[in-house]
Amino acid sequence: MKKIEAIIKPFKLDEVKEALHEIGVSGITVTEAKGFGRQKGHTELYRGAEYVVDFLPKVKLDVVVSDDMAERVLEAIAAAAQTGRIGDGKIFVTPVDTALRIRTGERDDAAI
Repeated sequence: MKKIEAIIKPFKLDEVKEALHEIGVSGITVTEAKGFGRQKGHTELYRGAEYVVDFLPKVKLDVVVSDDMAERVLEAIAAAAQTGRIGDGKIFVTPVDTALRIRTGERDDAAI
């Protein structure tokens, strides 16, 4: 199993959710986040004063899928989240040793 974590722009969430639904992903966890990458935030003007916005709003998605589905999930998220502009985000893939569904006690692939 693989855990796929994606950091994306908030307005791309619906498109990514639809793309994952189309390839058969049954569940995702979504967390509101703030952060910055290479762009290091940006400056804004408020009531005549300029200030730096260090942390930009982002959305973090967590998806756990079987090994054979991981590449399709990766490609679906990347295609749906891409705008071609700086700050589109990142995707991280890590191995998952065990999954347990608390309600039924099912383990691993049966739990996801």
